[in-house]
Amino acid sequence: MSDAPRTDRPAPREVQLDARQIRVLAHPLRMRLLGTLRVDGPATATALADKLDTNTGATSYHLRQLADVGLVAEDPGLGTGRQRWWRAVHDISNFEPTDFDDDPDARAAVRWIEANHVRLMAEQAERWMAVAEEHPKEWRDAVGMSDMVLTLPPARLRALNDELWQVIMRYHDESVTDAPDARQVQVYLAAFPWTEGAR
Repeated sequence: MSDAPRTDRPAPREVQLDARQIRVLAHPLRMRLLGTLRVDGPATATALADKLDTNTGATSYHLRQLADVGLVAEDPGLGTGRQRWWRAVHDISNFEPTDFDDDPDARAAVRWIEANHVRLMAEQAERWMAVAEEHPKEWRDAVGMSDMVLTLPPARLRALNDELWQVIMRYHDESVTDAPDARQVQVYLAAFPWTEGAR
């Protein structure tokens, strides 16, 4: 068993979301379904319903909605008989909020998706903090959360985000999945202008 970084991983499959995909994705269960399939791999609607504490009918319906816009697909190699397995078609979703300036419904969907990400980030941080003391010192010391206020023009902010994303993707591509103490770690990257009243 080696703890050396892996460099043989295939490049992640990416999708530049269009307005139709954005509108379909702006739903709490659909976001959770897509995220679960991306993290855990292919699953049946029944298994997803159990994992996400919902019912199979709702899960099946929302999987079909995601499939209609090409975000998930059936995995026929895993299905047997009437059992249908689903997989994420892409590993990463990309979009620029300004891509949808001329589409009010898509703009509203983008606002919901972004607000949902902030909510999920806060919930995940709170869940970790509630149980952190139950984990080894190495994990507690490795976890990081910090902030800094910089003064940047838009082009430099974009460059900063792009460079940080490259670092994250390098760590993704060199994942040490077979190390005995390796765990999935959720990394959030957020940078936005300081607004009045923020202090």
